[in-house]
Formats: sequence, C-alpha cells, structure tokens
Amino acid sequence: MTEPQKLETLADLRVDIDRIDAAMHALLMERGEIINRLIAVKARQGGGSAFRPGREASMMRALVERHRGLLPVDTVESIWRIIISTFTYVQANYSVHADDCAGDAAMRDSVRFHFGFTVPYLTHHGARGVIEAVARSNGDLGMVRVDAGSSAGAWWTALTAPQAPKIIARLPFVERPDHPAGLPVFLVAQPLAEAAARELVLYAVALERWSGGLPSAVGALGGEIIGNAPDGVGLSLLVTVPGAVSISALTEALERAGAGVARVAEAGSHAPRYSFAGQRHSGSTA
Repeated sequence: MTEPQKLETLADLRVDIDRIDAAMHALLMERGEIINRLIAVKARQGGGSAFRPGREASMMRALVERHRGLLPVDTVESIWRIIISTFTYVQANYSVHADDCAGDAAMRDSVRFHFGFTVPYLTHHGARGVIEAVARSNGDLGMVRVDAGSSAGAWWTALTAPQAPKIIARLPFVERPDHPAGLPVFLVAQPLAEAAARELVLYAVALERWSGGLPSAVGALGGEIIGNAPDGVGLSLLVTVPGAVSISALTEALERAGAGVARVAEAGSHAPRYSFAGQRHSGSTA
C-alpha cells in the first residue's frame, strides 16, 4: 500500500519561508555584485547616467502586470522601487529635493515609497527652489507636484534653458485610484545625455493671450495642457504632447487656435502613464 501523503506542519512551512528568505537575500547580494561590475564597465566607457527613467517605467509596468497572489501589489511595487533607487544610489550618490509648499505628508510619502530611506530627502518651499537645488547639484533629483498650484507661478519656465534641469519622469509609474503614494509628481534632473524616455514631451509655451480653442487644439495633437500661469505681460502654459509631434506642429496649432505668437521651448519628457485598475488586496492581479 502507498503511504498516506504527509500533512504539512507549521515547522515545515517555516523551513520553506526561511529558505526563500535566504534565497532572496542571496539574489540581492548577487545584484549588488553585478552593479559593482556595471560601475567598472561605465568607468572604462567614459561614464553614463545612473538614471534610466524609460527602463524603470517599463520594469514597473511589467512587474504589476505579472503579479499574482496574496501579497498586495503596493508592497511589491515599493520593494522594487527601493531596490532600483538604492542600487542607483550605490552607483552615484544623490539626494531627492522636494517641494513641500502644499504640505509635507503626501510628498514625503511619495519620496519614501519611490526612493526608500537610504537616499537623502531635502525639502524646499517652492518648485523653483527645487529646480535651483537640482541645477546646483552633482546629479540630484527633484520632485514637483504636477499640479503645483497657482501660487507657484510658471515654474516650468526654469526648465527651458539648454543646460537647465529637465523633467525626466512622472510618478507614480503605475497609476491607480488607491495608490498609497499616488500624488502625481514630476521628477526633475539635470539633462540626460542618454536614456531619456521620449514618448511624451513637455513644452513651456509663452503666449500673448489665452484662447478658448487652446485645449482642443492641443488635444487634437494627442496632448494636454498641464498648467497655465501669468508670465510677464503674457501667459505661460506647460503642455505635453506625444514625442512624434514636432515643435513646429505644436506652434502652428496654438497660433491657429487664436493664441497669437507662440514661443515654444522643451521642458523635459517622460514615459506614458500606465493605469492599473486592479484592487490593492485582490487575490489575483492585485
């Protein structure tokens, strides 16, 4: 006769958990060894940016799409964000500067969710202060609310000079209604010579006047107006359009919409938003 199948005990299950924990730690240490080799290769090849926002966005989308089981996707996403951000910090130390004008709690949650506690976190009162700190730094990042509010003015105009910092990402990479760090923020960095995500490009647009046809003109190009504020004697817009839309096409569309002469300058770019409708504690694709 065949012996009855052995019933699992708590001790058996704890042995399996300990084995998995040890394997995860070993893999993290192995990842660290690979990063050390990557640093050496970059040094031989003349360096390169430690930030690769397009790759990070792709990794986070793939992670959420393949996730299954009991563990909430929030936890998985945060763990991977901390792994990525901390190993980037190991490659090249950096700090995160953040605008706390609208209150510190939501911004702090976003910084810690996406960058953990190893990366230093510095606050500034205003978007322009964040941009100035990034410009003075040796590779730091800045976080500014997508909706920084009217009191911030046309802060995006500080991004338009060729060597000025640029928007390189929009966080969170994966958007959902119940995201624990769902504050929409732009990530600002010194211009990337490589690895910039170009699916969506942001422009600072200086206009003579507002026209009611502007939102539909930008929408017809597949874009949207993110912000608008007085700027000198005119108006400044922050506009995002697909990367395939040229500056000349955007300029012509704005002028046809009745805005007068439009002066357009790039303020950065980022990967497209990825919307995930699953529930945080679902047992399937949570």
